[in-house]
Amino acid sequence: MITANNPALVTWVPVPENSDFPIQNIPFGIVDINGTKVAATRIGDTAVNLSVLFESGIFEGILKYNCFAEETLNSFLKLNKQTWRAVRNRISEVFTNEMDEDLKSQCLFSINNVQMCMPIQVGDYTDFYSSRQHAYNVGCMFRDPNNALLPNWLHIPVGYHGRASSIILSETPIHRPKGQQLPLGSNEPVFGPCKLLDFELEMAFITGEGKPLGDSISTSEADDYIFGMVIFNDWSARDIQKWEYVPLGPFLAKNFASSISPWIVTLDALEPFRCKGEEQEPEVLPYLKYKGNKNIDINLEVQITCADFDAHTVSKSNYKYMYWNMTQQLAHHSVNGCDIHAGDMMASGTISGNDESAYGSMLELSWKGTKPLTMPDGSERKFIQDGDTVIMKAHSKKDSVRVGFGEVSTKVLPAK
Repeated sequence: MITANNPALVTWVPVPENSDFPIQNIPFGIVDINGTKVAATRIGDTAVNLSVLFESGIFEGILKYNCFAEETLNSFLKLNKQTWRAVRNRISEVFTNEMDEDLKSQCLFSINNVQMCMPIQVGDYTDFYSSRQHAYNVGCMFRDPNNALLPNWLHIPVGYHGRASSIILSETPIHRPKGQQLPLGSNEPVFGPCKLLDFELEMAFITGEGKPLGDSISTSEADDYIFGMVIFNDWSARDIQKWEYVPLGPFLAKNFASSISPWIVTLDALEPFRCKGEEQEPEVLPYLKYKGNKNIDINLEVQITCADFDAHTVSKSNYKYMYWNMTQQLAHHSVNGCDIHAGDMMASGTISGNDESAYGSMLELSWKGTKPLTMPDGSERKFIQDGDTVIMKAHSKKDSVRVGFGEVSTKVLPAK
């Protein structure tokens, strides 16, 4: 039973109206408190030191040792779904009942008085390409509408392995990447800063410990191996990518940075927001078939801001638009015997809805630069400029309960 999801629960911790972090959320992250990194959860604008809760005996009978005293959540992720659920349920119970004042003073901190840190040591990172509208849009731009989707796209969740070391936390600025580009009308490449820097609106899921090398995870088992999700901005250098991606796919165009939100929202917390996915035609192969609602209704928003104007919304999309869901992605990833480990991260690929306002990249929003977006100060954007900050937000809402992710915010600095 996921007792922590009860919409009637009320906590004594103050929770602002429309907060992403009500008692029904209970996300997990790593915070730095006075120079010490520990695991935490967040309720409203309050960070909760989970290591202190463990030492107080609150997780007795659930956890055998204090994995919350470590600098990442990886050890916690090596446990199993039942333990993750029991911990979250216990936290929910603790913060909907009375607590000793001394314990309060030891474990509660204003979110403004802690420093957010990378929640996990990312082991391996895979980027999928699973939004049909996005794949169709890109195919139309670079091929034609009749051949927009490549022959394999409706049969497999297409993906590639990306660079784990350059996955960074929200508020970490990036420098404009440099690389080779092929100017229009030229037969010879040039080297220099990327001219067509883009964001990609994505979500990513984080896994627990999988099966041994050679074994696979089925669609019916996949949810047991997925811990939770973060917002994922998969930065892209479009001009570098266009020149380099044949024949092996993206390289320098993608490996310079991907930004994530700091709080991991558990799959359990997102359970009430499950929804039906798109009908998949042609029929998928047996190992990709699944039962139940595996898509999740998560509202997504992208904003751009800079010194000249406040945050301006350029896209509103939704994670429910995914053609290939997480269950299928993980089953496909492991069907060949690939081993999955605690802390692996798998991104959705750019999420685009059917309406132009729901496109998940500047490539689509400006249609390859032919339809510039007008900003509040009258300036235009075809792609992202130096000094721009891109902010992505995500939340689910059903009836009176809102469960959110906060945001991922990244400023672009000039090329070094």
